[in-house]
Amino acid sequence: MQKKILLLLLGGVVLGLSGSPRQYFKILGAIKKEWKDIDEQKLRRSVRSLYRTKLVVEKYNKDGTVTMILTNKGAKRALIYDIEDMTITRPKHWDGKWRVVLFDIPEKYKRVRDLFRIHIKSLGFYELQKSVFVHPFDCTNEIEYLVELHNIGKFVRFILADSIDTEILLKRHFKLRT
Repeated sequence: MQKKILLLLLGGVVLGLSGSPRQYFKILGAIKKEWKDIDEQKLRRSVRSLYRTKLVVEKYNKDGTVTMILTNKGAKRALIYDIEDMTITRPKHWDGKWRVVLFDIPEKYKRVRDLFRIHIKSLGFYELQKSVFVHPFDCTNEIEYLVELHNIGKFVRFILADSIDTEILLKRHFKLRT
């Protein structure tokens, strides 16, 4: 329930940043649908818990209403939750390019390194070496999102390659037609 609330609040932030009317109504429709599915008693318990854990704060308005505001900690948690549903779209036709992610994250950031590795594996990347992963489809936005989320930009490189010497193995792994 808390996960859903945080994601809905984050959706509200995205709504505020949306410049496109079409995108605005699409986000608004999704938020409205999700709010309808929430049990009111569970909602109250979850909101109290979110306040206690400082994922949201309340702001009292002059008209007597209260506004729930997502804190930075809450936004980060919502982004982490969103990772669970992140996928890389498989296009109808492969462009013949390989996306290679390399990283050299220092030992003092071992937890972040391990978490980043888990995230890219969950996106379907093939592990060529311990810190070298490959994917055949466009995933620039997903990688940029993960790098930004974990604040590891100076340790991660993204390469777009025309060929790899293990291409036959990779094509078989990703079930690509040759």
